[in-house]
Amino acid sequence: MKMKKVLVSAAALTGTIAGATAVASADTVTVKAGDTVSELAQKYDTTVNTIQQLNNLKNPNMIFVGQQLKVNNNNEIQQNTQTQAAQQTSNNQAASQNTQAEQSTTQAAQQTSNNQAASQNTQAQASNNNYSSSVSGSDAAAKAWIAAHESSNNYNARNGQYIGKYQLSASYLNGDYSPANQERVADQYVSQRYGSWSNAQRFWEANGWY
Repeated sequence: MKMKKVLVSAAALTGTIAGATAVASADTVTVKAGDTVSELAQKYDTTVNTIQQLNNLKNPNMIFVGQQLKVNNNNEIQQNTQTQAAQQTSNNQAASQNTQAEQSTTQAAQQTSNNQAASQNTQAQASNNNYSSSVSGSDAAAKAWIAAHESSNNYNARNGQYIGKYQLSASYLNGDYSPANQERVADQYVSQRYGSWSNAQRFWEANGWY
């Protein structure tokens, strides 16, 4: 779920950067890419349990970009923003970098990556049968499309805090990086955030991440 490459600036492409500097109450915060409940608890001088209870979180390790969380802290924080011109510049740079990256990828490298991914998938399916995805039809095709674009179908892919076949945040996986858990969490994430893998693919195509 990248957010993963230097090619794409999630903040720029989602339009979350405002046009001026503002001061906001920290009672409620908006989850950004890479945030975890434990990091927010430390930042706002509270506990994971407090944030979980305030927001009725079933799983404190699964929060989503754009989600509003109560942190029970009255300190004020200054939110650094950029101008509209800076946002447009960032968008242009991201688009240019994406084009250059796609042009530099050779057919030979793609084939090698696909062969490795196919081998890893076969091994993973043989040893991890405790989760069976119910995704089918066009959603299954969209899921496969996203996996190919995120990691070339590699369960072992790493890019900073993003892990595996679907480039999920490490905090979502809760320390379990097995293929079965990656499949399970990916289905849960997409279902809750987009409703379907087809919707997630359309968002990816428009923004370069999902």
